[in-house]
Amino acid sequence: MIFASDIHAFFDNAVMQIVLTIIGVLIIQLILRKVLERLVRGVVKGHRYASKTDERKREDTLIRIFRTLSAVALWTIAIIVILSELQVHIAALLTGAGLVGVIVGMGAQNVIKDYLAGILIIMENQYRVGDIVQLYANGSNVAGVVEDVSIRATRLRDLDGNLHIVPNGSAGIITNMSLQFAQVNVDIGVSYETDIDKVEKIINDIGDNMIKEKPWSDNIIEPIQFLRLDQFGDSSITIKSVGKVKPATQWDTAGEFRRRLKKAFEKHDIEIPFPQIVIHQPAKK
Repeated sequence: MIFASDIHAFFDNAVMQIVLTIIGVLIIQLILRKVLERLVRGVVKGHRYASKTDERKREDTLIRIFRTLSAVALWTIAIIVILSELQVHIAALLTGAGLVGVIVGMGAQNVIKDYLAGILIIMENQYRVGDIVQLYANGSNVAGVVEDVSIRATRLRDLDGNLHIVPNGSAGIITNMSLQFAQVNVDIGVSYETDIDKVEKIINDIGDNMIKEKPWSDNIIEPIQFLRLDQFGDSSITIKSVGKVKPATQWDTAGEFRRRLKKAFEKHDIEIPFPQIVIHQPAKK
């Protein structure tokens, strides 16, 4: 009876300690989420960023990283406390885990590479949650909106809704298309008979009008303007126009510019040529 009562008391005490440990960890984790968010936003605001959007992206990325790291640390401590309450020999367990870790570590070079690359991505602010990026990984390009950045991998969502998970260590070339500012770069083909001065005026007028109108005035930093006559083609001459806009707005702005340009060309009878093939038949004898 004494033995049975001792066992019962032991489990009552151990179970209670385990429950209290889990509840304590959950409460601390909830408090840390709020504290980390305030701390990160306060620190990041002390640095200069090109816009509020850049600042917000940096904050969101760092908050996710610190929340993950704090959760891992808290639950690691909780597991050690729970094992000690169950009277598990932690020293022997850690020794065995150390041997397993050495064996596993010999084949985990890629994982270590991913972690190191992830730390550099976060420290150097290469891209943030919400950025539109293109990653050259394992011989192919993957592009999309960054949904999540962890120390291990980056999650990208493309226009088709596909989610691409790219290990950080495999990204050889990173192209950030939404950092600080973007360029609208539009090539326009017109026929050889076109008055270039007239086309230049039409392009500049459209660019000037767009920067004065909502909602485009909120996106455009420098209006789209005629840059140069860029190329002589087989059936057309190519004119290049450029402008500076806020990050991730270049595609919508360029689309509206092209729409207005087509209507203006139709109004002024300016031809946008298409490739043609002229066939010459031999003369009949």
